[in-house]
Formats: sequence, structure tokens, C-alpha cells
Amino acid sequence: MTSTITLARAYKRSFEAYPHVTLAVAGGALTALGDVVAQLSQHIVAPEDNRKPGLHYDVPRTLRYFCFGAGMSPLIGRWNKYLEHKFPLRSSREGPASFAALSKRVAVDQIVMAPIGLSLFLSFMGMMEGRDSKHIRARFQDIYQPALLANWKVWPAAQFINFRFMPLPYRVPFQQTCGVFWTLYLSLINSAESKKQDAEDALQQTLERPP
Repeated sequence: MTSTITLARAYKRSFEAYPHVTLAVAGGALTALGDVVAQLSQHIVAPEDNRKPGLHYDVPRTLRYFCFGAGMSPLIGRWNKYLEHKFPLRSSREGPASFAALSKRVAVDQIVMAPIGLSLFLSFMGMMEGRDSKHIRARFQDIYQPALLANWKVWPAAQFINFRFMPLPYRVPFQQTCGVFWTLYLSLINSAESKKQDAEDALQQTLERPP
């Protein structure tokens, strides 16, 4: 408990001095953690006959997730600040919290930022993996809609808690902490799509190879 309080105080001091850097480092680390969990899970649940000896860990893949989280977190911080001022929960410091304003925050976040964030994720990961525009478009066709629908089943409840109870400096870390499991999901479906595209490319090259 004492270490948690100490860590929270250190985070607050860092946020007050360097808000964007603090959000970037914290968000990048938590997003990378989601991919670490995903890779370990993929190794554990892989069929015995397909499992390679030892743990073949993809470090560049985790670094891509760190970079994405580090880039997105300051943007999410600015977005949270905008929602804070656009939809104030209280008319006065001691007044009751407005459920209507809270609902508007969550609704706008899910209608506007959720689709944008998912689009940035698919585009960034595609480019960082060296995919061309054709492969990135295919990724959107295969992943975007089911992932967005899954997002809307999970995140509204988490954001209700976040916007209602968390102070502004802690909203991105809270969101990214919850997002470890969301990143696990995204990492798994993105990895499956990458393997699918690699297999299709290999088959196409085989078919085009002269006899």
C-alpha cells in the first residue's frame, strides 16, 4: 500500500512537471505490457504440435506497441481535458455530479475517439510492419468492424468509472491499465491478421513462380 501511494505521488509530480512525457512513457509501458501478455498467451495456448521449442519472443512487435501507446497517450490526455471542459460534471465545486453530463462524455468519447483510435491503431501497426496500402485496407475490412463492436461492449462501462471517479491526471493511466486486456485482444487479432496476410502472400508467390 505504501509503495502504491509513493508511486502515485511520484507520478503526480512528474505529470505536473512534464505532462506529455509522463503520459507517453506510462501509456507506452502499459500498452507494451498488453502485447507481452498476448505473446505469452499465444505461446501457452498454441497446439502442442505447432509449438516451437523455447519461447520465441518478438521484441520488435512489443516495441511497436510501446511506440503506439507513447504516441496515443498524450493525444488521449488532450482529449480528456477537452471533455472535462466541454461537459463539466458539476455546476459548482460542492454540487452533485450530473449524470447527463457524464453520459455525454462517455457517448462522445465512444462515438468520436473510439473509431479514430482504432483506425490509428490499424494504420500504425500496418505501416510499422511494412505493409502496403493494399494490406492495410484488407486489415480494415477484416478487423475494423468486429473490433469496434467489441470496443462498444467493453469500454462504455470503464469510461463511466474513469470520467466519474478518476482525477484528470490519472485518467489516461487508468484507461491504459484497463486497456492492458484490450491491447491483449487487439494484439491477438492483429497478429492473426498478419499471419493470414503472410500466408496469402506466400501462396500467391508460389502460384506466380514459373514452373
